[in-house]
Amino acid sequence: MRVTVVGSGYVGLVAGACFAETGNDVVCADVDEGKVAGLRRNELPIYEPGLEPLVRRNQEEGRLAFTTDIGAAVERADVVFIAVGTPAGEDGSADLHHVLDVARVIGQHLNGPKVIATKSTVPVGTAERVRRVIRAESKLPFSLCANPEFLKEGAAVEDFMHPDRVVVGVEDDRAREVMAQLYGPFFRKSDRILFMDIPSAEVTKYAANAMLATRISFMNQVANLCERVGADVTSVRRGIGTDQRIGPAFLFPGPGYGGACFPKDVKALIRTSRQVGASADLLEAVEAVNQRQKQVLLAKVSAALAGELGGKTVGLWGLAFKAETDDIRESPAIPLIEGLLAGGARVQAHDPHAMDNARRHFGGRITYAADPYAAAHGADALVVVTEWLVYRNPDFERLRADMAGHVLVDGRNLYDPARLRALGFAYASIGRP
Repeated sequence: MRVTVVGSGYVGLVAGACFAETGNDVVCADVDEGKVAGLRRNELPIYEPGLEPLVRRNQEEGRLAFTTDIGAAVERADVVFIAVGTPAGEDGSADLHHVLDVARVIGQHLNGPKVIATKSTVPVGTAERVRRVIRAESKLPFSLCANPEFLKEGAAVEDFMHPDRVVVGVEDDRAREVMAQLYGPFFRKSDRILFMDIPSAEVTKYAANAMLATRISFMNQVANLCERVGADVTSVRRGIGTDQRIGPAFLFPGPGYGGACFPKDVKALIRTSRQVGASADLLEAVEAVNQRQKQVLLAKVSAALAGELGGKTVGLWGLAFKAETDDIRESPAIPLIEGLLAGGARVQAHDPHAMDNARRHFGGRITYAADPYAAAHGADALVVVTEWLVYRNPDFERLRADMAGHVLVDGRNLYDPARLRALGFAYASIGRP
């Protein structure tokens, strides 16, 4: 099948490479000439495990190509995916101008029956807006569908190649047949393609992310309660996670959720709910809890240093919002660093893959360490922000000797409190006594 994916960011690039891997003829189109040139050289704009060899192999074998000519890419396609960004506006709503710009180009280059699928995260009603924009440019027939993505950063290739489900909102049999054929190779052992109407598919994406964000904020509130009453959130998490009605996923306390999806999608769902007169009280609370949680690490560092940040050196392990990605968008590291700098502290940070993005954000205001121990060297306090594997089992004796102070704030509960205190650290974690 001839597939065109408009947008070569996180979603579009993963989708294009994975569709090519199953034998389709795929073109990824993007207006960014520098990005397209880099992709042709197998230079990816993001870090995602397993993606670079997938892109390289499918380009070499002729199933994947990159172009800046979106019109020509639309004309050659049987299926066109819209996979451009939908950043949050100032009022929390999803900014759809990129999506609608692509729809306009599709309408101008519609040269026969095609299936047009929105893969960008968009609020309910967007498909109808896309339809109107295309119709304003062309009277030729096309089939519209909504195909939201549910990929986890750091595991996107695995999620796409072995999905637990694929959600497709359709309005006619042709779209249903084409999407079933396209996704068929990913479901040889089970049928988990969930067809539904388009508005339901659009709501499903936001509802899924809002549910996961809710679980995170709930567990962070439980962790804060545990600290005040002397309970251990690790035991509480296991106690509720083994209940089959609840399950263990997304019940790990931490410094708040971040990334490109959860913060933006919760805000957008709140905005949509308000627009149609539906209550958004729960979602507003989820967002408020998360914003407060992002201040927890700063408060713990400040308390451990007796409120004196001025002239102190603080090492940070982790800049990305989660492990296995270079994405620092809405990362808990950002408010932590800004708070430390505002208090007069010097920050030296390490991350296995997010250093370049951090440099673009912070510039020369912080020091970028070559390895974890360099970030801790001479530090009065060390903060673990991201749960990278490289931070899981360090040489604590070397660490204690390298540091000027002995404060270790563990934002991911990676270490055993008794062991760390026995080694001489003033240790603090999330929700543990």
